[in-house]
Amino acid sequence: MSQDVIVIGGGIAGISAAAELARSAKVTVIEAEPQLGYHATGRSAALFIRNYGNATLRALNAAAYPALAGDLFGDSVLSPRGELMLAREEDLPVLEDYLNGSTGIERLTAQQATELVPVLRTDQIAAAMLEQDAQGIDVDRLLQGYARQLRNGGGVIETGSRVTAITREGAGWRVEAGGQVFTAGTVVNAAGGWADQVAQMAGVRPVGLVPKRRSAVIMAVPAGIDPDGWPLFGSIAETWYAKPEAGRLMISPADEDPVEPGDIHADDMVLAEGLDRFSQMVDLPLVRPSHSWAGMRSFVADKTPVVGMDPDAPGFFWLAGQGGYGVQTSPALACLTAALCLGEVPALAADVVAALAPDRLRT
Repeated sequence: MSQDVIVIGGGIAGISAAAELARSAKVTVIEAEPQLGYHATGRSAALFIRNYGNATLRALNAAAYPALAGDLFGDSVLSPRGELMLAREEDLPVLEDYLNGSTGIERLTAQQATELVPVLRTDQIAAAMLEQDAQGIDVDRLLQGYARQLRNGGGVIETGSRVTAITREGAGWRVEAGGQVFTAGTVVNAAGGWADQVAQMAGVRPVGLVPKRRSAVIMAVPAGIDPDGWPLFGSIAETWYAKPEAGRLMISPADEDPVEPGDIHADDMVLAEGLDRFSQMVDLPLVRPSHSWAGMRSFVADKTPVVGMDPDAPGFFWLAGQGGYGVQTSPALACLTAALCLGEVPALAADVVAALAPDRLRT
């Protein structure tokens, strides 16, 4: 099957990039799992947080916002939520560092924080901050919307097709997956936690990607307490966070333990430690969680995504290392991927494009 572009990976990164590419190119997405977004995307507690991440990521957040707010599909995939971050005395330097250079954030007292989330323990809070504009993202609507856009543009999605070989063929690439052979001038490596393995399969040097586990539980709250109007709330030191979910709380220990890529499961001890940190900050009885899960967040050393042509392998394009920012930055990274693969001028500033390029990781 001859294509202009083969995209390896059917998470939000691969599907969004393929949808943008399909406007001008013949595209096939190859996904190993039987469904799209099975690993990181389908297990995300995604919020759009404008001030989340370093300067490069904040530029991507700003570029992605109009698409998420309605420009992409005609209606918004965002919903009001807010983000309340709490600092204990020892966390105040972290809070000050986050506020430096941030916009649209209100600093709060402990009393003001408990007015937003009444179960918080005022005596444990030295300071707090509220990003009122933080919004929930309907991840499934975003993923399926991009998949429809891709198919409407003539793109093909091959699920249940694990890549088994990638080799050079003339000026392009030959990819074997699911018993089929695909050829294309460009391969986009959007394989999430497997991106380094895909690169090595193609004879391309890895970028030092490290998949990390992120776990969560769903916990009921006592009768008479309705958390749905609360913001997401958590530790500014990223040791736990909680998000209202249909009358219950999704609580995460905010873990980032390195793991081998795969179908990740939560670690009971990690969950217990996170729930203990959460319980120290709230006046709320802990009950047995109804269920738990874990997903992958993949990072390179500088925690900035890797997006661009490999400097040593023409036609091999990296779209990896999105960490915990992949869903909210996907519209911006998809447009950048399409522009660079098709030889167009990116809409993003040149310094942002350079900060994402894989050659920054080559020594």
